[in-house]
Formats: sequence, C-alpha cells, structure tokens
Amino acid sequence: MSCPFIQSGNLNPAVLPLDWLLGTWQSDEPGEGSFPSISPFRYTETLHFSHVGQPIINFMFNAFHAESKKPLHRECGFIRLQPGSNKVAFIIAQNSGLVEIEEGELTGQQLTLHSTALARTSFAKEPYVQQISRHIHMKPDGRLEQTVSMALEGQPLTQHLHVTYRRTD
Repeated sequence: MSCPFIQSGNLNPAVLPLDWLLGTWQSDEPGEGSFPSISPFRYTETLHFSHVGQPIINFMFNAFHAESKKPLHRECGFIRLQPGSNKVAFIIAQNSGLVEIEEGELTGQQLTLHSTALARTSFAKEPYVQQISRHIHMKPDGRLEQTVSMALEGQPLTQHLHVTYRRTD
C-alpha cells in the first residue's frame, strides 16, 4: 500500500521546511534492533512521506523481519510544525496498540523528538513503553538515518532501532 505523493509545488507553505522527507524511502541494508529484554534482530523498513496540500505531512512506516520477510512493526500518522518556529510534532498510531505524541525540533534536515504523551489499548502487551525518543536526519550522501530509543517499565531510555534509508522515487 502506498500513500499519494503530490509534487512539492503543491506543498502547503507551512510544511515547506519538511519537503526533504517527501517520497518513499527503503532501508538500504537491514536495520539493527535490540533492547535488554529481547534478542537482537535485523529488519527492513519502508517509509512513505506524503501530503495532500494541508499544513501537515502524512507518513506510514512498515517494518519486516530481514530474513523471513514477516511483517513486524507499523506506524502511521502526521507531522505538524508550529507556525513561525522550528517546533515539530509527530502524531503516531502503532499496530501494537500504542498511540504517541512526540515533540521536538527541526534543525535544517534533522529532527530530534521525544514523547510527550503515550496511550495504549487496555489489553496492550506488557511491559509498557514509558518513553520514546527519535532522531531522523539527512546524511551528506543523501541517505536518511533514523535512531529510535525507548524506555519500558524498569528499563531506562535505551537505543532500540537504528537504520538508514535510500530514496526510491
């Protein structure tokens, strides 16, 4: 499934500073996942960033096990910029039943975000996520890099995921 991609000529001026994200990105080699409570794993991921002319960017992230190709984690949501500032917010729904708001700053082609609100379904799997941080930036070679850290009940904020992507469209 892909999201519609409208050329940046139709991009709402409010999100012009995020135009470098637009399009489809594929992990150029498997990403690395780890956490103290799980075995390390490798995954591939596709990112879709699109817009429909509103002052938001739509996104969908789809991760798959690197060897078995089994679907893993999925996230979808919206990115908003506070007008007249570099403050940015990700509004995210995950297939695990977790919903989050991450807020932070946009500096050039770099996003640094930290969760400000987390909610989950009443039957979500324990241990519960307590905090998430995310760093996304454009590397000088044109690849996109993402690092995600999380804290669970009884576990401090620890790097969980690291992956780089190449633009495919």
